[in-house]
Formats: sequence, C-alpha cells, structure tokens
Amino acid sequence: MEKKEQKILGVSWNVFLLGIVSFLNDMSSEMIAPVVPTYLTDVLGIGKAASGSIMGLIESLSSLFKVLFGYFSDRFRKRKLFVAFGYLFSTIAKAALAFVHSWWEFITLRILDRVGKGIRTAPRDALIAESSEKGKTGKSFGFHRMMDTLGAVAGPLTAIAILKLLKDIPMETAYRYVFLLSAVPGIIGVVIVVLLVKDKGGDVKRKIKGISALKSKNLRLFLLVVAIGALGRYSYAFTLWKAEELGFSVVQGLGFYALFNLIYALSAYPLGAYSDTFGKKKMITIGFGLAALASLTFAYARDIYTLIAAFVLYGLYIAIEDTIPRAYMADLAKEFEKGTVIGAYHTVFGVFVFPASVIAGWLWQSYSLTYSFTFAALMNMLAMGLMVFVRE
Repeated sequence: MEKKEQKILGVSWNVFLLGIVSFLNDMSSEMIAPVVPTYLTDVLGIGKAASGSIMGLIESLSSLFKVLFGYFSDRFRKRKLFVAFGYLFSTIAKAALAFVHSWWEFITLRILDRVGKGIRTAPRDALIAESSEKGKTGKSFGFHRMMDTLGAVAGPLTAIAILKLLKDIPMETAYRYVFLLSAVPGIIGVVIVVLLVKDKGGDVKRKIKGISALKSKNLRLFLLVVAIGALGRYSYAFTLWKAEELGFSVVQGLGFYALFNLIYALSAYPLGAYSDTFGKKKMITIGFGLAALASLTFAYARDIYTLIAAFVLYGLYIAIEDTIPRAYMADLAKEFEKGTVIGAYHTVFGVFVFPASVIAGWLWQSYSLTYSFTFAALMNMLAMGLMVFVRE
C-alpha cells in the first residue's frame, strides 16, 4: 500500500515549501514595489503617462516568457531547475537597482527581473498542480497565493521600517538601501528551492502526445475572457497614485498597500479551498464583479474611509483572480501539458495587462484618475458578463 504523503496546514510538503519560497520572494519584491512609482516620477523625473506605460510594460513582459518556459518544463520534466533559476535571476536584478542612475538602466533591470518571473511562474504553478491532491488544486493554489501575499504584507512594512530608520539621509539614498536589502529574503528562497523542493513530473511520460486542452473551444473562450479582464487590470501603482492625489504621503501609501495585501493574504486560501466545492467558474465570475466595484470605489474615493474600502475590495478581487484561474487551468490541462496550458493563461493575461496600463496612464494624463478606474470597471463588467458562456 502506497504511503500517504505528509501534509502541513492541509497541503503537501512541496506546496508548503513553495509557499515559503513565494513568501520570501514576494517580501523581496514588495520591499521595492511601493517605492517604485515615486522613484520613477520624483527621482528619475518620468512623466505620468510614461510612468503608467512603464509599469504596465514591466508587468506584461514577464508573461511573454511564461508559455515558452512552461512548455520547456513539460518537455524536460525538470520544473525545479526553471523555478530556481527564475528566482535567482529576479533577486539579482532587484538588488542591482541600488546602483542605477538613469531611466534606461532602471527599465533594463526591471525587465530582467520580469524575465526571471517569466522563467519560473508556469513551471512553479505546474509543480504546485502536480503536488496537489486530486480535486484540491484550488486549496493548493489558495495556500500558495496566501503565502505569496503575506510576503507582500511583510515587504512594504519592512520598507517602511527601513525608510523610518534612514529618515535623516536623502530619500534617494534611502531608496537605494531598500533595493539592496531586498536581496536577502530572495537568496534564502533560492536556497530552499535548490535544497528542499522536489520535482514531481518524473511520473509523466516525457513524450508529448494526445489532444491538447488548448484546442478546446471552452478553454479558448475562457482565455478571451481573461484577455478582456486583463484590460481592466491596472498596475498597483495607480492605487498608490490615487492615495497621493488625495494628499497621503509615500509612507501612508505603503500602509494602504500593506492593508490591500493583508486582505489578499487572509482571503486567498479560504476562497481557493472553497472554490473546489463551490465551483471555480462561479468564483471567477464573482471576482470580476468585485473588480468592477473596487475600480468604481477608487474612481470616486474622496476621503480615507472610501479609500480604505477600495483597497479592501481590491484585495478580495485580486485574491480570487490571481488564484482560482490558475487552478481552473490546471484542472483542464492534461498531465503532459500542465506547464504549457498554465503558461498560456499567464501569457494571454500579461499581453493584455500592458495596454491596460497604457490606456489607464493616458486617461490619467488627459483627463483624471477617475476615468482610468472607470475604464477598468467597464472591462471587468464585460468579462463578468462573458463568463456566462464559459462551461464549468
């Protein structure tokens, strides 16, 4: 009789370890993420529309590589190699931001960071799916996103502590210290992947055969919905610019950002687990509705209470839409193509995230942030309506 795999907090050992790694990596990323919008506009002197486009480009570029490296991990069945290398690549690129002095150096390193994300994401998600109990992918991905986002809570708080400690030195120098120190948790995460995480793809035949789930009309329709929803997915930077517009400081903006990530972290695991029984399609549809509501709340926020409500709704929306579509795609994919299919989802999403931020940046510069958030709300309403035609 086969020995049942040990579970920790309801998930397999591999999923637990990958959650810890994501916690550390996101802590590293989110130490620098909240200061980047101000760094772009105040230190490097880049305009509003250009800043929005740059943030969108950076978020989008990583996704172009996800289907490619997901496919490679399917072919070679060595997902751990791609995961470790991707995390290492990103960690080095983030730390090197401490030494940049021009916008093109900044963009180059941010692109390299996103390339690292593109290398690791689909192989890691496929490894999570392969390490999950049958019918419990929502739970595994929910746990992973919870840990990832707890890192996103720890990151801004750590950045706040560093900036407070360095308040007597020039702000630009303090930002550089934040960039450099972000490498510490990232390196620890890479060590855990190399030494403790185990590949699970060896049981699957290496030869690619059978009819791909990507040929399904239902899956293609879902990817179309993902594309439309992505057009309503503005960069997190716009939420911080909204806080700044209402008169809040950079440090206060970091506090709002930490609140958003706390809501995300606390809800991702239970919502992911609940989707296994409630239905992933229904949960994703609700997510688009929350996205529209969050966007409209940001659009018309005029005081701290409305702004807090917007960040709470934003956290719930991201907890659903960053978790459950991955599990849905993993359920649809055949065993031999999980990396490729999950990578296709990430790539479609990422390609359309870039024009979303370009449009939001243009609307901000030409009119106001209210128009940027209203456009996002309309796109999410359209995506929610189209989910009616997607089968469970």
